[in-house]
Amino acid sequence: MQSSSLFWTFTSFLLTLMIFSYFFGDNPLFRLATYIFVGVTAGYVAVLIVYQVLLPRLVWPLLHGSMPERALVIFPLLLSILLLTKLSPKFAQLGSIPMAYLVGAGAAVIISGAVTGTIVTQSRAAINMFDMQSSTAQASGPVFQIITASVLLVGTVSSLAYFHFSAKPKANAPAQRTKLMENLAKIGQVFIAITLGALFAGVYATAITALIERLDFILQFLQSLPGLIS
Repeated sequence: MQSSSLFWTFTSFLLTLMIFSYFFGDNPLFRLATYIFVGVTAGYVAVLIVYQVLLPRLVWPLLHGSMPERALVIFPLLLSILLLTKLSPKFAQLGSIPMAYLVGAGAAVIISGAVTGTIVTQSRAAINMFDMQSSTAQASGPVFQIITASVLLVGTVSSLAYFHFSAKPKANAPAQRTKLMENLAKIGQVFIAITLGALFAGVYATAITALIERLDFILQFLQSLPGLIS
């Protein structure tokens, strides 16, 4: 094995042991490993921002771009400069302009993504399940397809009903759902609990897989250690 490969393998081994030292409680070795991971991640993100955002989308268009390209870059450049004024309490109000732009743009992206990517897509999926001419329905049979589509439809509607809250009839009265909405919300709560349970099981299985992989790495490193030393 080359010296560089041996160095990085030994470094990975030490960092893995430092992370596993958390089993004995919080200690300086574990904190040092987390600081290293956070620092490396921050450095990697900074390099990506410089070489994939700032240089190609700001610096090069200003230096070598045409007049329309330079005009398009001036607006985000001014917003970035105004955002830096947040560092000074005296000029912090100027930084509210780019902050408002960021919040508005982020809210627009989130809302459009939720509507087009979640609500519309889920509604189409629930409707398309009742298509008896599809290949899935022909392969599984119409009865099984109707049952599956009905469960999906009930789960979609009841889950949306769980997050529905009626307006307050009076200023001092609590908001109340109708009896139908309350029953749908209870059914939706069951579907949401099943979904969260499945997500937790997936996260838990991923963590167990990572743990097994790290333990296997430690075992293989210890087994190959005599050959590496010799």
